[in-house]
Amino acid sequence: MRPLLIKPHGGRLEERIVGKESRDRWMEDAKKMRKIFLDIREMDDLELIGTGALSPLRGYMTQDEYLSVINRMRLVNGLPWTIPITLHAFKQELSDIRVGDDAALLDSESRLLGVLHLQEMYKWDKEKEATKVYLTNDKRHPSVSYLHRVGEYLLGGEVEVINLPVHKRFLKYRLPPSDTRKIFAERGWKRIVGFQTRNPIHRGHEYVQKCALEICDGLLLHPLVGETAKEDIPPDIRIKTYEVAIEHYYPKDRVLLAVFPAAMRYAGPREAILHAIMRKNYGCTHFIVGRDHAGTGNYYGPFDAQHIFDEFDERELEITPLFFDNAFYCKKCGGMATAKICPHSQEDHISLSGTKIRKMLKEGKELPPEFVRPEVGKILMERYNPL
Repeated sequence: MRPLLIKPHGGRLEERIVGKESRDRWMEDAKKMRKIFLDIREMDDLELIGTGALSPLRGYMTQDEYLSVINRMRLVNGLPWTIPITLHAFKQELSDIRVGDDAALLDSESRLLGVLHLQEMYKWDKEKEATKVYLTNDKRHPSVSYLHRVGEYLLGGEVEVINLPVHKRFLKYRLPPSDTRKIFAERGWKRIVGFQTRNPIHRGHEYVQKCALEICDGLLLHPLVGETAKEDIPPDIRIKTYEVAIEHYYPKDRVLLAVFPAAMRYAGPREAILHAIMRKNYGCTHFIVGRDHAGTGNYYGPFDAQHIFDEFDERELEITPLFFDNAFYCKKCGGMATAKICPHSQEDHISLSGTKIRKMLKEGKELPPEFVRPEVGKILMERYNPL
């Protein structure tokens, strides 16, 4: 008998990808519709809506839903939700579209991705969203900068996803929630821990993942491959590091590697909650939250992304967060540790972070084995210092 998996957020997986018969009809009808071109983040969101990863959302948020998320960190029905999922437009783009119309959603090459059933058009306060969600109005923050580049109107309404965005990379790892849930059930996993990252794997990651595996049946390694900041290490390199780490250092029958096709918002605490909710939709029962989860710069405290979970009842989130301190290699302990278990001074610690890895690579320095596994270090050095 297969184990019962955790229910998706809201109780059911809201998949918005249409069937073949409906697809052919929508492809024809869309030729007569007003066209809206999506940017990369909006395309990422549309894919996640289509596959059910953003359940219970069925489209882009209307004004009531948007304001409820901004102000209360909840949907109108009270369900926890921390970051608005919205579609932007400039005023000049709206001259020939009305509420009640259907609009064709296209990528930059005019390929049809979906259809929006326009329920609402409304103005939004960019500075308020920046302050509430990202806790800053500083335009150096990647998402605050994004807010000030997009249109002053938001379009709300349900969507039909006709075609997923075209992908050429990581095809075997592009597993939607319905697929990961099927795999978990087939493997008989009851307790599944999810791990989010936008960095190549280092020893600190490995340590917290394996600690979590001590209490869980399986691990979903879920590196993000959507839009990220330019300074982040490219996704193809990140995936290679995970492949080689799994090959040499993980029990393969207890790990599933899949890519997470979401844009990185760098929203710190609020993004930690959304990341947990989305991993629940993928079938995870537990979720690792480390130091400075989804952070950037100095906009958030190192453990703000853990403290925010105290603002929600564990019964309404359902997925269980696993909080970890910053992991490091201790020369006296002779292995990985955190401040919670290591009694030695900082002089004995070799700290690990994606930021430090990037800095050493840029400087052409060899990565020590206490920092990353040799196989991982080789991939990174060949990418950044091929000579």
